[in-house]
Amino acid sequence: MANPYAGEVALTIDGRRHVLKLTLGALAELEAGLGEDTLVALISRLERGQFSSRDVLALIVAGLRGGGWQGASDSLLQAEIAGGAIEAARVAAQLLVRAFGPLTAAEHDSV
Repeated sequence: MANPYAGEVALTIDGRRHVLKLTLGALAELEAGLGEDTLVALISRLERGQFSSRDVLALIVAGLRGGGWQGASDSLLQAEIAGGAIEAARVAAQLLVRAFGPLTAAEHDSV
């Protein structure tokens, strides 16, 4: 089970449940991969709704790596994500919120 207090989010890929987390190393890789100077710039862009599927995929990969995944990002290009692109975007957003903000009341209730 994903622990939201530890910044974890769950996502099912190809029928297998994964726990994602944005560790410091994963965040550094994310910055480099997306070409942003700071995480604040990335978060600001996402908050304005100016994100691409590449951004979502990069966040998912960073979260997977932070959760211990050893796979290659290219393997996700053909992967089946439960809930599709909408779920992937939701999980990507949750990763950022859990990495940088307190849990919401609804998240407290679901733990």
